[in-house]
Amino acid sequence: MSKREEILDTAKAYISGPRATDYGTPEENFGKIARLWEQQFGWEVDAHDVALAMILVKTARLSHRADSFDGWTDIAGYAALGGEIVVGD
Repeated sequence: MSKREEILDTAKAYISGPRATDYGTPEENFGKIARLWEQQFGWEVDAHDVALAMILVKTARLSHRADSFDGWTDIAGYAALGGEIVVGD
């Protein structure tokens, strides 16, 4: 298995596993986060904005340590969840 396949397979396992049971659907969970951020920062935030912001958080961390398997895996997962929120099932 190539590293790219390992990253995508790991991301898929993370986002398709028990997290939906633990945290709700991405729309629900990211929507809750968006509402908290709106209250905190005072501007409109959508669920897909949360996915984009989390990708930026992971990007910032990767700028410090680019060889982080977890960082790349998390970006793949957030991209898939954000895409599902915007594009649909």
